[in-house]
Amino acid sequence: MDTTVKNSFTTGPIVKPLLKFMLPVILDLFLQAMYGAVDLLVVGRFATAADISGVSTGSQVLQTITNVIVSFAMGITVTIGQQLGAKQTEKVNQTIGTGIVLFGILGVILTICMFVFASPIASLLNVPKAAFHQTVGYLRICGLGSLIIIAYNLISSIFRGLGDSKTPLWTVMIACVCNIIGDLILVALLHLGVQSAAIATVISQLSSVLLSIQIIHKMNLPFEMHLQIHKESLHRIIRVGFPIARQDFLVSLSFIAILMFVNALGVTASAGVGIAEKVCAFIMLIPSAFMQSMSAFVAQNVGAHKIDRANKTLYSGIVLSLVFGILMSFLTFHFRSNMAGIFTTNPMVIKADADYLEAYAIDCLLTCFLFCFVGFYNGVGQTVFVMVQGIIGAFCVRIPVPYVMSHQRPVSLFHIGLATPCSTIIQIVLCLIVFHHMQTKLKESRT
Repeated sequence: MDTTVKNSFTTGPIVKPLLKFMLPVILDLFLQAMYGAVDLLVVGRFATAADISGVSTGSQVLQTITNVIVSFAMGITVTIGQQLGAKQTEKVNQTIGTGIVLFGILGVILTICMFVFASPIASLLNVPKAAFHQTVGYLRICGLGSLIIIAYNLISSIFRGLGDSKTPLWTVMIACVCNIIGDLILVALLHLGVQSAAIATVISQLSSVLLSIQIIHKMNLPFEMHLQIHKESLHRIIRVGFPIARQDFLVSLSFIAILMFVNALGVTASAGVGIAEKVCAFIMLIPSAFMQSMSAFVAQNVGAHKIDRANKTLYSGIVLSLVFGILMSFLTFHFRSNMAGIFTTNPMVIKADADYLEAYAIDCLLTCFLFCFVGFYNGVGQTVFVMVQGIIGAFCVRIPVPYVMSHQRPVSLFHIGLATPCSTIIQIVLCLIVFHHMQTKLKESRT
């Protein structure tokens, strides 16, 4: 079988194909961010602060799980990209088949765990008593859709590895539209509460996967699906994907730890920070898109042994990302109250949200560097380093700083939020040190 690449990134200009590939990724991430935001937006407009707290905490846990899945699936994206760059057709087929079986097993395990441990998770997160029932219900219902979440992200990772970022965009677009319609009907019109928002989320995910399968059947795909595990492919997926997934899981735990500290401050602070995290998902869209696009772009060039071209991709990505970062930093700082007002009309919640977002205005400038570096290191296969720098940032800064600040009186959500840019600075320094070391070794190998 002749496997062709949807987009080959190993020849020609860099900036134009990088931006062309990235645009669908941005739209994909935007629609994924809308996924959780729609639940919170509708509930925020038609329910109480306790309901907002329940959805924000529950969706934060769900987002953590999704991030881990996406990160683990990066093992498939990078592996396929490198195999395509090296023109290893049969190995691509084996990687895809292994990935489907592996992620199917993980989906079943995750579904059971989410349903059984929803209440202990809510207790661990210090969920306010007024929002405890809502949080548990949201977690259990969304947990039942874990297999569907995994199916979507698996499809996306395969196509991005093939250089196709448009097909994943269509699948998430379907899910987002269905979720909006479901939320408006169940929450806004029928007033069925927080659990109905979770039901709408699961139904929309199922609709997306079913329609995605129909789209795939009608496409002339450059690969075949053999549903069996190949040891070599399994090893490569785990070797690349597991460090990224573990790093993202531990980093996500640090953000959940922040939410846990804030939950102890009451429903208003919990709702405010929960909304802020949803706003941040939109603020960080472009850096996140550069990170995912960089991984696919760099992976193909590494597979083709074009390291210099991979380095140029990193430089170009940082410059382009910084331009957008400056704009987002300005908008976040000056319009943070307006952003919060989109989700709720509660003035106390808006104030809490705006205080927390002020710190993220600083982080907008820093993530332009960090996310591009992370995408680069994922693409070259240095995922162990990605894991290490993420863990250092999370456990040395992002957890201890909010803990200390949450015990200062009066409590400032701005000071708690400063943990994120402080962590980003440390991670950038680590990335620069390792990059300098890599370039030194590359020069030595050529002399």
